[in-house]
Amino acid sequence: MKRIRSSRRHSGTRIERHLGGEQGARRARFLQHRLPFLTLTEIARRAQVPVSSAHGIVGELVEHGLLERMPDRSYRVGVRLWEMGSRTPGVLGLREIAFPHLQAVQAVVRQHTQLAVRSDLDVLVIERLSARDAVVNGSMVGGRIPLQHSSSGLVLLAAAEKDLVPRIVKRGLDPQTDAGISTEKELREAVLRARRLGHAVTEGFLYPGTRGIAVPIRGSQNVVVGALGVVVANDGNSPADYVLLLRRAAASISEALLRSYLPPDHPGARPGGAYRALVNSSDRSMAYLEHHDGV
Repeated sequence: MKRIRSSRRHSGTRIERHLGGEQGARRARFLQHRLPFLTLTEIARRAQVPVSSAHGIVGELVEHGLLERMPDRSYRVGVRLWEMGSRTPGVLGLREIAFPHLQAVQAVVRQHTQLAVRSDLDVLVIERLSARDAVVNGSMVGGRIPLQHSSSGLVLLAAAEKDLVPRIVKRGLDPQTDAGISTEKELREAVLRARRLGHAVTEGFLYPGTRGIAVPIRGSQNVVVGALGVVVANDGNSPADYVLLLRRAAASISEALLRSYLPPDHPGARPGGAYRALVNSSDRSMAYLEHHDGV
């Protein structure tokens, strides 16, 4: 039988070329949470490519479900791209394992509780729980915040390589309020404080009436893998109770993460087989997944 060559597979290699490397990363930056709908012209401008080139790239992304064209001729992230992103192993595992502990924190604070990781010079929010009557919080799941603007960013910076501070300064500190970090000295002092205390508090950095409080989440070999934080009223009260609550939750998340990577026959290992680091479900569900692992 004559073999038929798949045009979709060939097209997929072109998409990989469009999205790969530094240029691909630049072209993907137009998909920002604050601008979820963009026209072709806006995409071309933000991706720094000619409109004619953008037309071809966007057409292929639409064909493969990575972008969706709206009735008004604008574009948004497609279901397939969301699906691919949501299955990123490290982020997915952390979010799944941490989620019950986020719920426990949120049940106490009844404001905003967030889980975040570092993505180069930004905080990437991977989960957020919010009360309807909570204070202002402009972050969104999948959205980015410059590291220097948030408490989560400062605790992640405190555990990161030393060359990040000069890179942040070079990009521009761009404080959003008068309370924000405006000099390299202030940034270094804030990072040192977060490293010394094991938590960070940012009062009025993004909105005058709110403050962020965050602690690191540690994984294997004590490596910081994320940050757990709350956004609450900037009322001048001591953050000590919030810090204690967050530290307890972060310790529980760290313990659950470590159990996910123990050898399957270890008495402290979570059930679930290869899914242990990706899924957090009932014991029966995890046993079911382990039984069908590889089937």
